[in-house]
Amino acid sequence: MLFIDDADRAAFQRAGWMLRQGVQFHWTQDVAQPVADFAGLLQRLQRDKRKKIQQERRRVAEQGVSFSVHEGAAITEPLWDFFHRCYTLTYAAHHSTPYLTRDFFTRMARTMAENWLMFVARRGNAPIAAALIAVDPPRGTAWGRYWGCTEHVPCLHFEACYYQPLAWCLANGYVRFEGGAQGEHKMARGLLPVATHSAHWLRDARFAAAVADFLAAEGAGIGDYVDELRERNPFKSS
Repeated sequence: MLFIDDADRAAFQRAGWMLRQGVQFHWTQDVAQPVADFAGLLQRLQRDKRKKIQQERRRVAEQGVSFSVHEGAAITEPLWDFFHRCYTLTYAAHHSTPYLTRDFFTRMARTMAENWLMFVARRGNAPIAAALIAVDPPRGTAWGRYWGCTEHVPCLHFEACYYQPLAWCLANGYVRFEGGAQGEHKMARGLLPVATHSAHWLRDARFAAAVADFLAAEGAGIGDYVDELRERNPFKSS
């Protein structure tokens, strides 16, 4: 069971499940002093982080790349086709196999269209990349991201997967963008480490014991890892 809350953790622990703590990187709106737009978010960052982001965005623009944003039912079948092609190319580049099929995205478009947002990068009229974001409009939360490209453009990944979604979240009143696990590089782009929790049960007692030993060793270092990351906070000191 993934992404459990405190009440879930207590219940699973009583039931004898193994608990694991992980780390993801999220942007969360400052409730006390909310940021109005992406420019405002940049002003909150340390100078070197802000300058790097501006340089990266400028490099993408100088390559003649622009973006269109497609929400819900406005994501047409040809756009889904193009996105799925990009998605599979990402896995191919890493010598892996995609686990979501084109039929999966067809079903999502049919049954959960309001929960998807797509950013399409174009050079001229030709699409060259796409990033897909899941959204929960009532809660103002977005989750990233599946992405891929048909040609390499320096810094395009950061633009498509972080800057465009963050700008959209700010423009549309969203309060959280969950950028996922792995990659401390996300911190330099305004996403901070957040602890996540999961619960695990394995039927085979021998396998469960081995996993429990690993979780005990791993858990001892997670807290220190999060503390170390938080010391590298990219935002200015208040």
